[in-house]
Amino acid sequence: MSDERRLAVLRAIVQDYVRTSEPVGSKSLVERHHFGVSAATVRNDMALLEAVSYTHLTLPTSDLV
Repeated sequence: MSDERRLAVLRAIVQDYVRTSEPVGSKSLVERHHFGVSAATVRNDMALLEAVSYTHLTLPTSDLV
């Protein structure tokens, strides 16, 4: 995993959440921010961000906030 990509994913999560006030999913991040990787790869990055407490799930099966 790329530290630069994880930082870009975190920035995108914050930007999208601030803009919409809605939880952010990996598919919408890939569509809006064109990371050049699959939604599954972004999901893995999001899981790592959650593991180090930069983000959290609003519900067990929901998107990240």
